[in-house]
Amino acid sequence: MTADPVTTRQPTATAGAPATVRASLSPSRAADFKTCPLLYRFRSIDRLPERPTVEQARGTLVHAVLERLFDLPAAGRHPDAAGDLVAPQWDRLVTEQPELAGLFPGDGDPADLAEFLRSAAALLDGYFAVEDPRRLEPAERESLISAVVDDELLIRGYLDRLDVAPDGALRVVDYKTGGAPREAFEARALFQLKFYALVLWRTRGVVPRVLRLLYLRDAEVCDYTPDAEELLRFERTVVALWRAIEQATEQQDFRPRPSRLCDWCSHQALCPSFGGTPPPFPAHAARADPLLDARSRPAQPGADE
Repeated sequence: MTADPVTTRQPTATAGAPATVRASLSPSRAADFKTCPLLYRFRSIDRLPERPTVEQARGTLVHAVLERLFDLPAAGRHPDAAGDLVAPQWDRLVTEQPELAGLFPGDGDPADLAEFLRSAAALLDGYFAVEDPRRLEPAERESLISAVVDDELLIRGYLDRLDVAPDGALRVVDYKTGGAPREAFEARALFQLKFYALVLWRTRGVVPRVLRLLYLRDAEVCDYTPDAEELLRFERTVVALWRAIEQATEQQDFRPRPSRLCDWCSHQALCPSFGGTPPPFPAHAARADPLLDARSRPAQPGADE
């Protein structure tokens, strides 16, 4: 299992959105609500802070290295070159996200940071076991995509990578820094990729030929082929989720849904399922711009990255 990379990306939801749009939803936040409505509330409405974990930081670092790898000339995209990117990318991430520095404080054991960097490099070995980046020229990397569905809902998310074949066929690629998951976690991962596939279909008129999950720890590939009928059903599911979120917000009723994922939740102390009490429902929830709901934030292990 794996944790989502930490990210501080804060896209502007309203940019280019039609005037009819009044809410937005990302795959992470949609998956939160499906998993546990109270978790959605804690993250999107209460906006409770969550400290980054080593696993999340490792995922962030590996994603950063793989993004930068394709900046190199094709012939230079080899394992040693990727390994050389690990330490500089970590330094960059710590500069941009100072909270990451707390994972390996200056007064701590230097061996801990060294082992962390080695573990990230080991995941890159898993990447090279399943792909040869010298033969690839991605069309997009770490790109924000969005589409409007049901006239009022903006759906959006960040693609790890989009490949476009000469015949125009699309392949959506998502890097997972944990091992190949059990069925429950793989369903969450495919939910995210179907979300991206729906956006691409609605904006480009093309159903992606392949949705690909690359599990770096186990060096495994999971390919899935959607079709238009499936994406149409998925669109209805997303809209229904959004309407359920709206109803829960209006009624201030976000109930916990205990599951195996509770073991990784940062908010057990506030959850009734663990004897806690949620904070008062924030007054800003009723008047806040719902377009800010889909801010990129870490999700639970096994969810997005």
